[in-house]
This record gives sequence, C-alpha cells and structure tokens, in this order.
Amino acid sequence: MPGKVAKTTSGSAKPSTRTTALTPRAGGGTGGGRGLGRPGTAAVPSPARPEKRQRWVMAVALLVLLFFAGRLVYVQVVIGPTLAASAEATRTQSHVTLAHRGDITDSDGVVLATSIDRYTVSADQETIPNFVPSKRHTIDGMAVEETGAVGLAKLLAPILDRSAPELAAELSGTNGRVNRNVVLAKGVVPEVQRQIAELGVSAYISTRLTTTRTYPAGTTAGNIVGYVGEDETTENVIGRGGIEAAYDDLLTGTPGSESFQRAGGAGGVRIPGSTQETVEAVPGSSVALTLVRDIGWKAQDAVDKAVAETGADYAIAVVQDVKTQEVLALADSGAIDPNDRSDARVADGSRAVKDVFAPGSTGKVITMAAAIEEGLATPASQYEVNDRYTTANGETFQDSHSHAMERMTLAGILAQSSNTGTVMVGQDIPKQQREDYLRKFGFGSKTGLGLPGESAGILDSAKNWDGRTEYAVLFGQGLAVNAVQATSVFSTIANGGVRVAPTLLKGTTGPDGVFVPAPERETTQVVSETTADQVLHMMEAVVEEGSGTEAAIDGYRVAGKTGTAEEVGAGGGLTDIMASFIGVAPADDPQYTVAVFLKNPRTNIFGGMVAAPVFKDLMSFTLQNRNVPPSSVVEAPYPTTW
Repeated sequence: MPGKVAKTTSGSAKPSTRTTALTPRAGGGTGGGRGLGRPGTAAVPSPARPEKRQRWVMAVALLVLLFFAGRLVYVQVVIGPTLAASAEATRTQSHVTLAHRGDITDSDGVVLATSIDRYTVSADQETIPNFVPSKRHTIDGMAVEETGAVGLAKLLAPILDRSAPELAAELSGTNGRVNRNVVLAKGVVPEVQRQIAELGVSAYISTRLTTTRTYPAGTTAGNIVGYVGEDETTENVIGRGGIEAAYDDLLTGTPGSESFQRAGGAGGVRIPGSTQETVEAVPGSSVALTLVRDIGWKAQDAVDKAVAETGADYAIAVVQDVKTQEVLALADSGAIDPNDRSDARVADGSRAVKDVFAPGSTGKVITMAAAIEEGLATPASQYEVNDRYTTANGETFQDSHSHAMERMTLAGILAQSSNTGTVMVGQDIPKQQREDYLRKFGFGSKTGLGLPGESAGILDSAKNWDGRTEYAVLFGQGLAVNAVQATSVFSTIANGGVRVAPTLLKGTTGPDGVFVPAPERETTQVVSETTADQVLHMMEAVVEEGSGTEAAIDGYRVAGKTGTAEEVGAGGGLTDIMASFIGVAPADDPQYTVAVFLKNPRTNIFGGMVAAPVFKDLMSFTLQNRNVPPSSVVEAPYPTTW
C-alpha cells in the first residue's frame, strides 16, 4: 500500500536501498522489458578491438599506395616516353638548309649558269636581352663587357661594317614590342657568315643561306639555258624555263636540316651546343650541255645583225655536229639576258623549238633522197621542166619565176630549186611512202631536246591529205616543222643516211664529282649511205651554180639548200615568208650543219639572198673555231642539164 513501510525479516527494521532501474525497451521506451546487461543493471557498449581498427587503416593505406604506384608505373612506363618526346619536341626547333644548285656548263666546261652562295643575317629581339659575353668575345684584344643589344652590336659592327649604335637600335625592341626575325644584312658573303658563326651567338643571331642565280654568258644561249624563280608554296628555287626547268630535278639537289633546342620552348633562348641532329644538304648535279659558248655567241651576233640588215621579224640559227648530231648552238634574234628578270620575254623560251613553219624548198632534199632510195631516179636522170605543171588529179604548180622549158637532171632540179621538177620526180612515190620518209627524217615528232614548249610540228596522215597537199609535201609545203627538225634532215644526209636523235645534253656531274655521259640515243638508217652521199653531192651544185651561191666558203666544199616557204599570215592567207638556208661543210668530210631562218625579210624574200650570207658567216666561224682543215678532195660535180 502506498506509504507502507516494508517489513524486515531479521527483526530489525531498516530502510531498503535497492532501486529498480528503468532500462530502455527495444523500442526505445521505458519499462520493465529485458535490458542488454545483467537484469537489474544498466547496459554499457563494448569497445572495438585495436587489431581490427589497424587492419582497416592498413588496408586503406595499401589501396592508396597501390593507386599511386600504379599511377607512377602508368606515367613512367606507359605514357612516359610519349611525355618525354612531347617535352623534347617542345624544346626542339628545326630549320631547313638549302642545297647548292648545280651549275650549267657548255661542252668545254664554260659556266653558263651558276649559283652564288649568300647569307641573310637576322636577329631575335626577344632573346637578345639575355646575351652575356664570354671570355672569347673581344675586339682588338679588349674584352666586350656590355650585355644585351649593346654587347652584340659591338661584336657585329666591325664584321658587318656597320655602326655599333645603329646596330644596337635594330637589335632592341620598339615600344616594348619585339621582332623575332629582324633582318640586319642581306647578300652576306660566306667569309662574313663564317666570322659571325665563330662568335657563337646563334641563340640571338641567325644566318640563313640564300643563293643568287647568275648567268655569265648573258644573252648567249640565254633562250636555251632558261631561268629560275621561287616556288609559291615552298619558296624554294626552281627552274622556270629552258634547261633550268628541263633538268630541275637534277640541278636542285636535296635540302638538309638542323635541329636544336631552346630553353622554355619555341620562345626561349637557343641552348648553346644543343644541336641534336644535322642532315647535310646534298648539292645538285651539274649539267654539261653540248652547246659551245663561242659558237653560240657568234650565232647570236649573226641573227641579230641579219634582222637589222633585212628588216625581218626575227631570225633563228642552229649549229649541229654532223656525226653526233649534238646541238652546238641555238640562237634567236633579240634574245634576252636571263639575269634581267624584269624582261617578261625571259619566259618565252626558244623559237628554234617552239615556232613551226613550212620547210619550203629545203624539204625537197627528202623527196630527192626517197626517189633515189626507191630506185625511181639517179642524180643524172633527165627531165623536161616547164615553169608550170599540172598533175593527174588536176592540181597545177609553178616555179618561183617564169621560164621556158628547161632540160634538167635530177641534180639540176635540186640546184635550181624547181617546184614543178620536184613534183614530176616525186609523183611516182606512193603517198604512204612520202609520209613514211618524212617521218623517218624526224618530221611530226618532237626532237627529244626536252626544252619546255617544244612543238612536234604538223604532219597529217597521208590518208587525210587533200589533192593538193599530196603533192605540196614534195617541195616542203602542206606541213610544218621547227628549226631543229629541219636542220636534222641535213645532218642525217651528211651522216651517211643515219639519223641520231638531236640532243643538248653532254652529261651530268653528281655531288661525288663523277661525270656521267648522256644516255645513248636512238639511231635510224633512214636511207642508204650510197643514197645519202649522192644527195649530199647534189647539194654541192646548189652552192656552186644554183640558188645558193652566196653560201660558198673559200677553201671548203659546201653542200646546202635554199628555202623560201609561204606561211599563213595574220589575215589567214599565205602572206608571210620564211626564208632559209641549210648547209653542211666540208662536203668531202662533213663535220657541221648550219641552218639560218628569217621570218618576213623586207629586203628580199629568197633564202639564197638573205639567209645564205648569214650561213656563210656562221659556218666560217664554226670551222675556224673547231680547227677544221680546208677541203683537200676535189670531186667532179653531177651534171645539172642535158
């Protein structure tokens, strides 16, 4: 009951000290539910064991360690080389070193084109403030103590022959702005470049090799040698015309390179002595031509004078070695000097291979050779020749001048350059054979000289010839050739009927100094040696008593042929003229062929009058220049009449 005192069993009454503790129930309330501890006492949580905690700490630490170790392995082993290479690439800078362009020479080794090495000196204004002179930097035995732009200027001034204060100003930035490539000097000679290199200041001053192409012979062979220019994309020097373009791959060589490191990457200072790799440039090969400079000079002089004296639009001269059929000279009147790039005509090339024209009467030589070779005629065959002749198909042809019927031999027809007589002879040659002989003598195909812009000429297939062309081709009309093609016909006749592809290339000399001759060229026996000798001897009559007497040279037997071809003018009609003379000397031992062509001469249209004298002048010089002795064998001429 409330307020009642509990009893004692021992007979003495004492107050009870036991207190019933209230323990929380499982649900979190209070009451008499079962506690976690002993009944009647409060529950105390057990502390975690130390070993378990240590194991957890060690496990976490191990995981962290493994992570960083794995990361380290990944960085060092997996991507380490890539990172190292990237860092090195950031520091490494490279620049290209130019290859020396090969020379072009004539057959005697005379230089026609060469490259002169020069240097452009530049400064890096960003790195210059870091310059500190070393003990070797002295001037007249006195050490240079100034740093930066002032110190560098003192070192460079005497070498570049400049004022030190002026140089110092150029080496310094302006208003806080710097230029990484300030040009201090251009056209510096190699000796000056060497002195700059010896200063050991490449971290601040650079020298870049440039070349100047020069042509010592000037206008002589300038149209053949060509010129160079810069490639718009690479800024490399490349051939733009003539031999410079035709043999550009050989002349150019292979550029080199130099790699070095800069502290702090591309914008930093070049680390002295840090060159990593140097690939030496390989010089280009030198090209030796078959040209002879002195003969080329004479040819140029001769055609320029011919134009001045005759009022011709232009003139062309070709000199060829009979036996090798190498070209010794190609000259165009008014030729340009390739040193003068301001003249737009520098890109025109040579008319000797670009321009084509009817060979005219010089083409009659092929008809005569074909008729003899096919057994249709001999030099003494007889013909009654009128100044007009009508063919079986009704086409009428006439000679250049009116004349009564003349009794001519085959040799006489050639000597007098009779168109009607030539048609009478050639009409018995089948049409296809006419075309075949023209092609075998080189018409209708490029010469193989390799000059840019060369024309193959115009020679249609025989099956496409109209009724007039089939006869006109017999005397050099109805087709077109270039000057070298026309010249080659006479060299072939003089060479015993053997045609050798014309060439301008004697050989090449590589960087190793070894001369490599030009490849062997194709040869063709166009007509027999007997036929060729007869035609050559027939051509002597042209010079002795025919249309080419102005070509005669004292002491030498000369064989040749005049030509006066009609050309299509600006209005579309046959209003233009190509006057020519092509000849060989000495006829008893043929050495050289010389051809001269004049377009629209005003003083006289006939090749025997305007071109033959130029031939005489140029051939005489060539024979003397090559030390050819006078003719010693005399041979009776073929009869020209009967």
